[in-house]
Amino acid sequence: MTSSSFFMSSELSLKSMLLAAVVLLASWCRPCHAEPLEITPFHTFNQSPLVQIYGLPAAESAVVQPAGKGWTLLAVDVANSYLKRETAREELFLDGEGERITLALRYGVASRMELGMDLPLVAYNGGVFDGFIEDWHEFFGLPQGQRPGAPKGGLGFAYARDGRQRLEMDEAGLRVGDLRFTGGWQLYNDGGDNPVALALRGSLKVPTGSSSRLTGSGGTDMALWLTGSSDYALPGKWGHATIFAAGGGLATSDGQVLKEQRRNLVGFGTLGFGWSPADSFALKAQLSGHSAFYRDSEFSELSSGAMQAVFGGTVAFSPRTTLDIALSEDVTVGASPDVALHLGMGHRF
Repeated sequence: MTSSSFFMSSELSLKSMLLAAVVLLASWCRPCHAEPLEITPFHTFNQSPLVQIYGLPAAESAVVQPAGKGWTLLAVDVANSYLKRETAREELFLDGEGERITLALRYGVASRMELGMDLPLVAYNGGVFDGFIEDWHEFFGLPQGQRPGAPKGGLGFAYARDGRQRLEMDEAGLRVGDLRFTGGWQLYNDGGDNPVALALRGSLKVPTGSSSRLTGSGGTDMALWLTGSSDYALPGKWGHATIFAAGGGLATSDGQVLKEQRRNLVGFGTLGFGWSPADSFALKAQLSGHSAFYRDSEFSELSSGAMQAVFGGTVAFSPRTTLDIALSEDVTVGASPDVALHLGMGHRF
């Protein structure tokens, strides 16, 4: 099989998988348990190779785990980027596909306190999403950017400034990322059938990944944020809906990636909505954004903030096991991947 045939068949397989996922979500509307499905934010964040190396957190649930109870998640994020910019002083080139596999654990250690950790594996390769993304943008009338005519299946991340190469990575492979420790404190929960809740959350990221391979930043980061939600019963048999939001700040060390241009304080936030017409199914959408991680660049992709639209849904296979399926699109072009796929299998124990 030629390489072009391989990529073509892989793209068709990916499209078939995405179509099957959409059909699964749309058809899974029979009740599978009596309890209303909890609607929470997608457990994902900006997967740009120059951002996911830091401790930017997902919004997470506004309800911490009860004492003696836990939740585990296996999440897969697949993100594809293509960007080529050049001025008299700077050159920026991002071309490749990244996969981030995260094993997360949250456990209630007291009546209002939760502790946890995230162990990520990060891989980079040429990928097979290039053709799919061009078709996606063409179908929805979205900007194609510089993708048309660009080589398919390439891998390379590079940045040069004033004649000096400050970043260069073109090696494929799978490696451990930066380990995160997390904590949550329940500030408020009215305990109703349609709860209103507020939690204070924090995380500490330690440099267990490789900065030269862009699986880590080479530094330690700390994040602190509030996350809240309010659930509403809808009339008749329309189920229930939830509004959720989160906002906070991230403090980072310089690390080893473009450390001369690092911003050490970053703000972030999420605003979203979900609707569950049945106990086994929910539709969700959210906007997630953050301020810039870098400064001293003419490229807005580095020196400006990012905003992503994430949309998809949740399927409940049992009262304890759920699957999130989502796609994200870059609202601020270039500051985050063109398109990213998120899958998250969660289980309560």
